[in-house]
Amino acid sequence: MKTSDFDYPLPDEKIAYHPLKDRQNSKLMVLDRENHSILHKRFYELVELLCPGDLLIFNNTKVIPARIYGKKKSGVEIEILLLERLDGNRWKCLARKPKEGALIEFEEGLTGTLSRTDGGEWTIDFSEDVTTYLNKCGKMPLPPYIKREAEEGDKVTYQTVYAEREGAAAAPTAGLHFTPGLIEEIEKRGIETGYVTLHVGLGTFLPVKEEDVSNHVMHSEYIEVPKRTADLVNKAKKEGRRVIAVGTTVVRTLESSIDDEALLKENSGRTELFITPGYEFKIVDALITNFHLPCSTLLMLVSAFAGKEYIFQAYEEALHGDYRFLSYGDAMLIC
Repeated sequence: MKTSDFDYPLPDEKIAYHPLKDRQNSKLMVLDRENHSILHKRFYELVELLCPGDLLIFNNTKVIPARIYGKKKSGVEIEILLLERLDGNRWKCLARKPKEGALIEFEEGLTGTLSRTDGGEWTIDFSEDVTTYLNKCGKMPLPPYIKREAEEGDKVTYQTVYAEREGAAAAPTAGLHFTPGLIEEIEKRGIETGYVTLHVGLGTFLPVKEEDVSNHVMHSEYIEVPKRTADLVNKAKKEGRRVIAVGTTVVRTLESSIDDEALLKENSGRTELFITPGYEFKIVDALITNFHLPCSTLLMLVSAFAGKEYIFQAYEEALHGDYRFLSYGDAMLIC
């Protein structure tokens, strides 16, 4: 399987650089895998497409305002992007032109020292806990394809309304379309909801560089499945009700947490699951997702779920229509 098989032309004007004023007004393309139909809806119409007894699983990770700016001893400004808290005040990070042992000075007396791990990754050890500093001075880590500076409003719009567990360097974007009112309406109609956690890393946006897909090394991310969610999913599967993943991160979390009896288990740890066409899904029956980058692991996952030819037919229709792509873009329901 070649990475180039998952390429397609994505003009800049099709990328959503800003969110809609009302997040639930995004477009929703509906794919029915049984008859290969394509319908065009609005996201708030999702309630009409779900059935009583369906189980929606959300990713409750919370994006950290992890892009911060400091100065080297020379006075030159340096940008630091925090990726993951490792232990205490030590974080995995990205930095422009980092140097081993460099002391970075931030506002309000905060300092940090850069170090390189044996694996070639960079970390920064802060002089104190940075939680308060990030909330005050940090900027949201918008994906690199959103070619603008993060604004204060992104702290609200680039976050799901149910975000709870801090730790993500990127948003689980399928969930950005939900509002509290929409979730309430969904639950009133007898549709169950549950939550898992996957702290999304920036690697989720990177295109696959290996031409042979099997040579790609998937980035590792922290996941957690609480007992309540495992029980909800197992009960739904036993009763023949649909388990609907809100986003590819939920798919990877659920499919990474299966025991020897093919049941979902309570779980906490890390996943490197790389789902490509040919994968046999064991938990997920339907998927809500956005439109993804060419040659990305996310596009490969949705192609595995719905079939590559069908997905590319849908993308072609979206490109010729008025659909908005990527994180702040429109959504798709694959059922």
